[in-house]
Amino acid sequence: MSLRSLNLPVIDFVGKRKIALIFSAVLLIVSIASLGLQGLKFGIDFTGGTLIELGYEKTADLESIRSKLAAAEYDGANVQYFGSDTEVLIQLEPQATSSAKLSSSIIRMLGEGIDVRRVEFVGPKVGEELTNDGGLALLYALIGILIYVAFRFEYRFALGSIAAIVHDVIITLGVFSILQIEFDLTVLAAILAVIGYSLNDTIVVFDRIRENFLATRHIEPEPIVNEALNQTLSRTLMTSLTTLLVLFALFYLGGEVINSFAGALIIGVIIGTYSSIYVASSMILALGISKEDMLPSEKEKKEIDARP
Repeated sequence: MSLRSLNLPVIDFVGKRKIALIFSAVLLIVSIASLGLQGLKFGIDFTGGTLIELGYEKTADLESIRSKLAAAEYDGANVQYFGSDTEVLIQLEPQATSSAKLSSSIIRMLGEGIDVRRVEFVGPKVGEELTNDGGLALLYALIGILIYVAFRFEYRFALGSIAAIVHDVIITLGVFSILQIEFDLTVLAAILAVIGYSLNDTIVVFDRIRENFLATRHIEPEPIVNEALNQTLSRTLMTSLTTLLVLFALFYLGGEVINSFAGALIIGVIIGTYSSIYVASSMILALGISKEDMLPSEKEKKEIDARP
């Protein structure tokens, strides 16, 4: 049964995969170059230091705050508005004094009528451990996915899914590097969520590709893959759009605390939707997937026939 008879969209995704390959290559090159040249702007979770959130009754003068901190020899202090011009976030490099004494001295120095909203302290050793653990978490997630997909489908599908996930993660990190958006533990959690989202989208497409391979005869892999992509397109778009509605609400209404988390997920969902259509499917075609690869082996056939 054709796609037209089912009133399904007929878009030549496979025919445009070379254009998509060039587009992905450009994004990856720019992202890798930015990560290599200027890296990520790590937050206090990874670098260590003290974070102090202050509330003012009137608009805070950032230049005055910076000059007072510089006069007190708090070098490398980062001062910025946090949500509104009456809320200020101060980030300091690791200091010899405790966080309680540090925050008290800063409050005395800046003057009266200031509300201390939050004080956080992370030691440099803890920050280094979090950096290492975060990298290992990403690595373990990729290895687990590779094993899972290889067992469930076939090794070409596993490589295709890993290629899509690596593509999504690098581009998401690249955007954070280019825009110098702070990268903290919430963003790392978002990256891990993007991995799961991208895999789920890719698995749905792969399931339909495998079904189409087994349901047809003597057809080249390109039209089979293209048909599967068109059949799953509505599901892919609806899932992505509904997810993005929630994420945009979090991004604009959730406040500064959750902005980076929601932003990372927005980037990841958009790139993940694109990669599940173009990157993963293009990868399995490049690796030479065929119907014979989908058929069960003789041992598996005997096991299936022996089942009651």
